[in-house]
Order: sequence, then C-alpha cells, then structure tokens
Amino acid sequence: MRHTLNRWQAGLVLSLALAAPVAQALAAEAANGEAADAQAISKEALAAEEAQAALQAQIDAADEATRADIEALRERQAELRQLTAYNRELAPRLDQQASTLDEREVALDALGDTREALPGMLRNLVDRLRQWVEADLPFLKKERLARVDSLEALLADGEVSHAEALDRVLAAWRTELDYGRELDAWRGLVDAGSVQADGASGEASSEGAGESLSPESLSREVDFLRIGRAGLYYLTPDGREGGVWKAAAGEWQPLDGAERAELDKGLRIARDQRAPELLTLPVSQAVSEAPSMSAASTAVDQSSEQEGDA
Repeated sequence: MRHTLNRWQAGLVLSLALAAPVAQALAAEAANGEAADAQAISKEALAAEEAQAALQAQIDAADEATRADIEALRERQAELRQLTAYNRELAPRLDQQASTLDEREVALDALGDTREALPGMLRNLVDRLRQWVEADLPFLKKERLARVDSLEALLADGEVSHAEALDRVLAAWRTELDYGRELDAWRGLVDAGSVQADGASGEASSEGAGESLSPESLSREVDFLRIGRAGLYYLTPDGREGGVWKAAAGEWQPLDGAERAELDKGLRIARDQRAPELLTLPVSQAVSEAPSMSAASTAVDQSSEQEGDA
C-alpha cells in the first residue's frame, strides 16, 4: 500500500511538472490577450472622445450660426417695421400725386383741343379789343388802335408761335383793363374837328365834331384828366374853359366855373401835387352805359389759365 501511495505521489508530481509549462503558457497568453483588449479599449475610448469633441464642435458651430440667424432676423424685423411706418406716411402723398397725375392727364387731353381752338380764340380777342377801343372814351385812341393793328399783323404772321401771340394779346388786354383803374393827366390838343384826347403830337380826327367848343378852343393845347373810364375832361392852362366828354352825345360839353375848379383839383391830384380827395364832376358815361368788358375779361382769364397749363 505504501508502494501504491508512492506511485500516486510520483504521478502527481509528474503531472504537476508537466502542467506548469502549460499553465505558464496559458497565463502568458491570457496576459497578452488582456493587454490587447486594453489597447483596443483604449483606442475605442480615444475614438469616442474624438467623436464627442467633433460632435461638440458641430453643436457649437450650429449654435453660433443659429445666433447669427436670429440676430439677422431681428434686424430684418426692425427694417420691416421702419418700412411699414414709412409706407404708411407715404401713402397720402402717393394718393395726392396720383390725383395730380389724373388731373394732368385730363389737362393734356384737353390741351390738344385748346391748341386747335387757340387761333380762333386769339382772333376773337383781337376783334373784341378793336370794338372795345372804338366804343370807349376817346383817349389815346391812336395809340390804342395802333396796338390793335400790331396784334392783327402778328396773328397774320405764320412764323409767330401761338404762345408768343397769346402773350401779346393778353398783355394788350391787361393794358386796356388797367385803364379803367387809373387816374391819369397829360397835356395835348383839343380840336373842334376831333373827338380824341391824344398827346400834343396827335393829328385831328374826322370821327366827329365838338359843336360845344368855343371858337377860341380850336386846336388849343389843354390839360386832360381821365378818371378810369368814368370821366374824361380837359381844362385850358388859364382855367377859363373846360369840357367833359359825353359818350352818349359823342361830343365835348362845357363845364361851369365850379366844375372847372374841381377839375383843377383833379389835375393836381393826378400829378401828385395835392392830397387825394372826393371830386364833384359830371361823368362821361354812366356805368350802365359803359361798354361791357365782362365777357372779354372772362376770355382773358380763361386764356391765362390755358397759357399756364400749356
């Protein structure tokens, strides 16, 4: 039995001796495997860290872009509010400009018709002007008729533009209209064969006779006074004779002493030699008898408006 025990012990020792290298090999292999696993784990961890860092960088970049987009959006919203307020303020002006453009278009449409009618209108104004001068008080008549003659020659000149002709015709009418608001005095000749109160260089006219003039007043130099279109008078330098033009009778009629004194006052007032005051003088024509200028004045005003539109 002892022998058997020894043999078993010997076998155990042999087995242990044989198993030691194997165990060592297995241990070495296990150690190598653990090292490889640790290295692999380390690489995976490093890759994970790098991926996490890259992802964080992307997140940070996205946040920065988002903040920039938000800031840009806020700026656009502020600009939109400003544009909305500006458009609200601009809207009434645009409406007014649109209305003005509509009016201009209507005026342009009518302008063609006006230009076609303008030559006839100008001719009508000149004809009325001649009729007016011939029917008016006989002051500066040669000068005024010469103005009408020049207008007729102007209209007959094909090289003169309608604008220039319109300016000249309107200027002549305004001059005539101004005569009705003037207080004027001048020295000239009064003649029994003339009904005109022109300047000293004026020649006698055969339009009518002044039967009421005395023989001493023939071709005498006198002082004339015109009060608008209400009165036309003359007074000799010595103040002994005076007359008033009576449109209804078409002649000069004498003034009495009191009227001549009033006329002398009027002459001095017109020459700024006396303060203005009320004069008591007979009129040459009543307002109801005076030639009407209302239609002609309206024509002048309308032509002026058309001139401005053109």
